Amino acid sequence: MKIGLVGKPNVGKSTFFSSSTLATVDIANYPFCTIDPNIGVAYVRARCPCPCKQLRERLENEGRILGYDTNDERQGSLCEPRTGFCVNHQRYIPVQLVDVAGLVPGAHAGRGRGNAFLSDLSNCDALIHIFDASGSTDIEGQFLGFQQPYEQTLERSIQEIAFLEEELDSWIFQLLAEGWSRGTRRVQSEGERGFGSFLLDKLSGIGAQSSHVNQTIQDFTLQGGDISTPWALSEEDQMKISTMLRQRIFPIVYAGNKCDKSEHIEVLKQDLPIDFTPCLADLELALRRATESRIIQYTPGESSFTISDESTLSEPQQRALEQMQLLLQQHSSTGVLPLLEKIVFEILEHVVVYPVQDENHWIDGEQRVLPDAFLVESSSTCKEMAYKVHSDLGDGFIRAIHGVTKRTIGADYIVQDNDVIKIHSK
Repeated sequence: MKIGLVGKPNVGKSTFFSSSTLATVDIANYPFCTIDPNIGVAYVRARCPCPCKQLRERLENEGRILGYDTNDERQGSLCEPRTGFCVNHQRYIPVQLVDVAGLVPGAHAGRGRGNAFLSDLSNCDALIHIFDASGSTDIEGQFLGFQQPYEQTLERSIQEIAFLEEELDSWIFQLLAEGWSRGTRRVQSEGERGFGSFLLDKLSGIGAQSSHVNQTIQDFTLQGGDISTPWALSEEDQMKISTMLRQRIFPIVYAGNKCDKSEHIEVLKQDLPIDFTPCLADLELALRRATESRIIQYTPGESSFTISDESTLSEPQQRALEQMQLLLQQHSSTGVLPLLEKIVFEILEHVVVYPVQDENHWIDGEQRVLPDAFLVESSSTCKEMAYKVHSDLGDGFIRAIHGVTKRTIGADYIVQDNDVIKIHSK
């Protein structure tokens, strides 16, 4: 899964990226700190406890293992993830993040990094639009100062949200316009199906799927549009189609960053035309780095942390940690991890499935316990999930065994969140 971080310059995209991935990137209080896209791995928490919890309980009840020591860093987790990690039976699964250069008005026409920026977003499953909830920067990303009047903060936020969507729409419009005449000829020779083929051919390079195109055509027709004669469509209708396609190819969630620098967040949440998550990316980064240095114990997404050993801290360090604790408790969380989880499990509607080679012991061929956790669409069949694991398993699919119920399940079984599945294949 690939998630893009977008927004104008100087809103904290690189800080959000670094706090999610702990990758070292340039972070500065000026526009275009990022030029080339940064690519890293973040981790989301599975919504259900890892099946290794159920496995531990079974093995303990059978007397095959003892309870875990309270000093166990993994707090009882038995699984052996090849990617991600698991602590206290909470499984963390990797997703890819792409942090691109700040977008400015007119990017589709070549301003800023122009279409190079937009092409960096190709094949992203969803986008996080990070905007400046403090109103401290103008539309170009120039810093104006914190504690701006509310009217200006609201106006700038609305402007940020609108211009980014317009830039993406204009980008897709241009991609289609380049071959629109060829598309109309296909309709003349192939009928309405030819128009759908044209849209898919032009946009498959940025991640468009047939379902995106089919839904767009259906909705456009239901709203009174006529695609039987695309050569007669007005530029307004062409832009409308571009917008509909963008909404499906690039679903967007919104992060109101720098929310601790504004007194207007609650009012802003009511007045903006979109739902957004207040974020404190700089606080999340500080907490992650302090945890990495073993100064504190912090679980991403939580509303507090514990200090490992106060006797080792200087007075300035203690004051800084007190301020960080206060901010964290005031806002319930930094918003970073909850936002990623919202994208994966709510917007993109994915579930977590655990394929194994032994349905009794939940191990792979190398005796590793629950080594893999796959994110798949909630509507996926068992055979579709098998293709996610390996194309050979999908091609040769015979049947599968449910690791919990031990029942045989077929190719059309719709996988459920937290399923443990053994695939039988030719």
